[in-house]
Amino acid sequence: MRPGRPIGGDYWNTNYPQPSYVSSRHYALHCDTTAYSCFDFRDAGFHEIEVWEVPERIDLFAADRFAGLVSQLSTRFGRQPVLPAWAYAGAILGLKQGEQSFARMEAMIEAGAVVSGLWCEDWVGLRVTSFGKRLFWDWKANETRYPGLRDRIAALRDRGIRFLGYVNPYLAIDGALYQDALAAGYLVRRLDIDAPYSVDFGEFDCGIVDFTNPAAAQWFADDVIGHEMIDYGLSGWMADFGEYLPTDVRLHDGTEGMLAHNAWPTIWAEVNARAIESRGKTGDALFFMRAGFTGVGRYCPLLWAGDQCVDFSRHDGIGTVVRAALSSGMLGNAYHHSDLGGYTSLYGNVRTPELLMRWTELCAFSPVMRSHEGNRPDDNLQLDGDPAVLAHFVAMTRVHAALAPYVATLCDTAAQTGLPLQRPLLLDWEDDRDCWGIETQYGYGPDLIVAPVIEPGVDRWTAYLPAGATWVHLWSNARFTGGSAIEVAAPIGQPPVFWREGSDHAALFAGLVDAASR
Repeated sequence: MRPGRPIGGDYWNTNYPQPSYVSSRHYALHCDTTAYSCFDFRDAGFHEIEVWEVPERIDLFAADRFAGLVSQLSTRFGRQPVLPAWAYAGAILGLKQGEQSFARMEAMIEAGAVVSGLWCEDWVGLRVTSFGKRLFWDWKANETRYPGLRDRIAALRDRGIRFLGYVNPYLAIDGALYQDALAAGYLVRRLDIDAPYSVDFGEFDCGIVDFTNPAAAQWFADDVIGHEMIDYGLSGWMADFGEYLPTDVRLHDGTEGMLAHNAWPTIWAEVNARAIESRGKTGDALFFMRAGFTGVGRYCPLLWAGDQCVDFSRHDGIGTVVRAALSSGMLGNAYHHSDLGGYTSLYGNVRTPELLMRWTELCAFSPVMRSHEGNRPDDNLQLDGDPAVLAHFVAMTRVHAALAPYVATLCDTAAQTGLPLQRPLLLDWEDDRDCWGIETQYGYGPDLIVAPVIEPGVDRWTAYLPAGATWVHLWSNARFTGGSAIEVAAPIGQPPVFWREGSDHAALFAGLVDAASR
């Protein structure tokens, strides 16, 4: 972010406008509405709720413990599908350099990186704009950019490496799928005249598929995602946008745009989930979204934090992904991750090696470790663009892969209870009131405390360790009695991580340092 030059919207906008909150008084409230809502917590004596329609109902939940509240909310809004084991078995490399992406991946594997997926969002081709290298929004494989892609995908899968792509609910008007949707009457219409609604996405225009039309939703799920993506060999994709439906639209089922807008992410998630189910791939194929609303977890197996800036800034940089994980987790979303290295690079704001390595450390202790080259890859340092950065990434992928057995147990717990993998400390350590307000570190399940370094130029970091346990510093084996903040050395390559003494996974945790150095 630069003064006077907002990059990703305004601070009062959100990609996940769910009208729910959790109170420190052990209750939760949810307004069952898709209308515009505003929750005002400024007065200490009462909460003010403004909704632009009478809600269908207002749900209240209560529990003795915060963990019980999260389980109730997860049940109410829908448990996420199980995260596929391959998704956390290694890193998912985000590369978008056409055919060269494969050679770069092989070089990183040769350097020792543990790789479980190759994510090429440009599998559909590129569209270069003033914003950066974007994609051609016509959801078919571009075999000019990726010759013989279907065979390459099959060969990767034989080696245990999945291929992932990209899709969103819009169709570029200069693409073939737009013409198919136009001819079939599957596009959102304008209010003023009987014509398709067109959205300018920054030097190119798109139509919107009208998912309130059952035939259009089925076409997109079966013919686009099902045939063009899953049948082609893709095991996953970024299901982008969802939060972007204009409000001045005419929809097939007659819903007003102001009421459809908030619901759109859940509708979009359902289309993706339906495509996966139709191919018998639930629990194996993976899509991830930045947008959400009530019920999105029932369909979407993985959230990501959105388009952060490639920096340490307080309101749009690396630290925001921790807060996003904790917030979404309190609503019962078990699985969350971020673009390793950030995404948005504008006005001379580019990645530093330090930023890239600190973000790598954060992602190593997240359910999914997925890199991104960003909107301007040629201007920004990439993981394979500096020997020290690559060596650091290799070490962290080994740590991430070594944690897979522990993550599998957390996934089992999430399926049973809805508890998130990246947790506010209060979910496991509620009796320690000092845990309640912490928002820049997290419990990775009940047995790990992760306090990522989210500021530049430091080699020591302070972490709070919950009372009621003895905590072992991952890198030094130093032991600390919980109930206070402690400062530890935190050079690059040694993010502040602590494991609980007496954990059933103690032997695994004790071996992580060796895993990093292999």
